[in-house]
Amino acid sequence: MAAEEEQFDVVFIGAGPGGYTGAIKAAQLGLKTALIEKRKTLGGTCLNVGCIPSKAMLQSSEHYSQAQHELKDHGVELGSVKLNLKTMMSRKSKVVDELTKGVEFLMNKNKITVFFGEGKFKSDDELEVKLNDGGKTKTIKAKSYVITTGSAPNILNFDIDEKTIVTSTGALELEKVPKKLIVIGGGVIGLELGSVWARLGAEVKVVEYLDNIAATCDKAIIKAFEKSLTKQGLTFLKGHKVNKADKAKNGGLTVEIENVKSGEIVSEDCDVLLVSAGRVPFTASLGLENTSVKMNDRGFIKVDAGFKTDAANIYALGDVIPGPMLAHKAEEEGVCLAEILSGHKNARVNYKTVPWVIYTWPEVAWVGLTEEEAKKEFGKVKVGKFPFSANGRAKANGFTEGMVKIIAHAETDELLGAHIIGPNASDLLSEATITMEFGGSAEDLARSFHAHPTLTEAVREAALDVDKNARQM
Repeated sequence: MAAEEEQFDVVFIGAGPGGYTGAIKAAQLGLKTALIEKRKTLGGTCLNVGCIPSKAMLQSSEHYSQAQHELKDHGVELGSVKLNLKTMMSRKSKVVDELTKGVEFLMNKNKITVFFGEGKFKSDDELEVKLNDGGKTKTIKAKSYVITTGSAPNILNFDIDEKTIVTSTGALELEKVPKKLIVIGGGVIGLELGSVWARLGAEVKVVEYLDNIAATCDKAIIKAFEKSLTKQGLTFLKGHKVNKADKAKNGGLTVEIENVKSGEIVSEDCDVLLVSAGRVPFTASLGLENTSVKMNDRGFIKVDAGFKTDAANIYALGDVIPGPMLAHKAEEEGVCLAEILSGHKNARVNYKTVPWVIYTWPEVAWVGLTEEEAKKEFGKVKVGKFPFSANGRAKANGFTEGMVKIIAHAETDELLGAHIIGPNASDLLSEATITMEFGGSAEDLARSFHAHPTLTEAVREAALDVDKNARQM
């Protein structure tokens, strides 16, 4: 029996942030648009098993920690504080459910056709979708196809069961707090989830192959960050790797850890091993071998500046192409491509202003160049710093850990980078990002009104300190 056939202007394959955001923009610009998703719900990894559930758990675990250690300083005495992990997990699931339903509402509102099933290219011009419901197959034809299938955890050589050896997905579904958690990888995912379970009572050890955790951060921020996490109870084995993990008789694991430089090997027991050694582009089962699409040696799809692959009518964006694997980067690319397909010749993404965030407590956020990168590119630079311990609002709130660091061009004063470790760093970063987007200077930031008392004043003071004019230190 022949497959049913439907035709569209553009079809997005994968309903993560890049896919659903791009689809909405394409529909708003008048293109007949379809979206294909193999999960039962929309939103991709980010909404279902990534950004959103992890942030819900981070927030809940922060409340638990504050109730245990900090509220008494505000005159709030609770007595015994008890963790109800089941309720915490239930709240996380509710947040995810509400947001995925919200995306589905937006699809209906914008008249986007959604196919729940797995798409596979038969050629450059034809896509088949095996529907989840009933297993029927539809043939989809479009003027343009967009691959937005995202990424998957890099599981190395471990036998993932999502119970004792887990990826981020399993780490968000643990039924009890592990006594000891070993985390492979000192990047964003490992540090965020490690800090969640540390707050809830686990002994957490992070094994990092490189000499630093959060290696892409500014060095001054890394130093303060590691000090803060260590104070919270996390321990770090830098310059080490995990070779294997064997099931122990007690139901836990015995993990073999090797010093990268000396080759010395030690064994440690744990209840759960979290494999968070980065992510890899998800392109399996798409049938790309039936197309003209080419990949690089790391498995990323090759695209030009307009996201076009080697196939004239197939595009790709988000985690499947080179660049930061970030939801908001994929969103910007999705909107940009929708504009390109609608004839907007000047559409672009400014990759110099992609913000990065680690949602631990304190948060770490940055945009642009680190001090080291800026010196390498421009030679001499100007640097301003300001600690939250000197900020009135931070002092009143009781969260004074961290600082703001601003980097500017030595001659033009152009803002080259901003780095924040401290309370609400992810939100505070936005004004620096906008300043950079408009090609602004540190002086522009320093001369702008900031309400008092606010945490944002720390950003202003750091900008003032670029020319050594800070007033509140």
